[in-house]
Amino acid sequence: MPADDVPLVTGADVEAAAALLDGIVRRTPLEHSRALAERVGGPVWLKCENLQHTGSFKIRGAYTRISRLSDAERARGVVAASAGNHAQGVALAARLLGAKATVFMPETAPLPKVAATKAYGAEIHLGGQSLAEPLVLAAEHAERTGAVFIHPFEHRDVIAGQGTVGLEILDQCPDVKTVVVSAGGGGLLSGIAVAVKSRRPDVRIVAVQAEGAAAFPGSLAAGRPVPLPAMATMADGIAVPAPGDLTFAHVSELVDEMRTVSEEDLSRALLFCLERAKMVVEPAGVAAVAAVLADPASFAPPVTAVISGGNIDPVLLLKVVQHGMAAAGRYLSLRLRVPDRPGSLAAVLAELAAVGANVLEVEHERTATRLDVGEVEVFVVLETRGPDHAAEVTAALVRAGFAPTPE
Repeated sequence: MPADDVPLVTGADVEAAAALLDGIVRRTPLEHSRALAERVGGPVWLKCENLQHTGSFKIRGAYTRISRLSDAERARGVVAASAGNHAQGVALAARLLGAKATVFMPETAPLPKVAATKAYGAEIHLGGQSLAEPLVLAAEHAERTGAVFIHPFEHRDVIAGQGTVGLEILDQCPDVKTVVVSAGGGGLLSGIAVAVKSRRPDVRIVAVQAEGAAAFPGSLAAGRPVPLPAMATMADGIAVPAPGDLTFAHVSELVDEMRTVSEEDLSRALLFCLERAKMVVEPAGVAAVAAVLADPASFAPPVTAVISGGNIDPVLLLKVVQHGMAAAGRYLSLRLRVPDRPGSLAAVLAELAAVGANVLEVEHERTATRLDVGEVEVFVVLETRGPDHAAEVTAALVRAGFAPTPE
């Protein structure tokens, strides 16, 4: 169906959802980020949906959708397919409303998200390596049992529920000029765009997708939803192969700009949120912050960046922090050759200590054919304070005659 033929959710729909959700969801805080404000040149606020019930905005849309089912529909139960956040939102909403929830998740879903969904009372089924297979399984379950399928973004009630984030932003930051929102399938983006534009059409809405799972740019260029042939990103929460007709219509009509961020941008932003904002955020949830960090001059302040979720596997968190430190120039890996005699390694370490580099890892290699007799190669991984400090460390080793080469 062409985007022009799809009726959009209205501001009144979002207002009605807000009344429905009053007392059910948290009015999440809007936190000022001085570190981002210094880069942008004006106020930057973080809308902290990572502090929402279930750790993301998804409870808003899920509760709105399920609450509007008839008693007979709720008695048949609900079913969803999700990599994690929508699953938790549906599970909690169903429990609050007295409906049985069945959730199909990919086998690759983070274990904490699976455990949390189960803890909210849902019946879990794992299958497939991406969201495509669980979506098929959920549809088959709905057909077989009569359960109502709760789509993660392609429904008017879901969009209206997610849009309540936008109403809160306008109330908390009345002079906002730019709202930056992460996008997967586009439910949150569509809802916020409706809410904000209905009250303040002058506010600029900027959407952000992960580079390796960016379905919207190609779809917008084609004038219709176009599926991606493949996806690859750490931001599993926004890894959606194609927008729906409904969300595509909203984004086409209401969103001012679509941007993408790299994996390095995402990991750098996640590290930034940990260190500077003291917030645990998942890669999908930090996409808006990543876009602002990557190109701060492009966002007119006051800016509100939506942190959409904080449900991250601790194992992934460790990997992403390390990746973020490397992307920020905080890790330095070097190889250098030194004489194979007592005290050589101590001399290298003394030089590193003198310039304040923290040694994380050291390896010796004596048997490589590239080495001359009487030489040993030392591989070091260092923690530095950033690119300038890394350059200082390298220069100090050069002055000491060690001829380091980057790894």
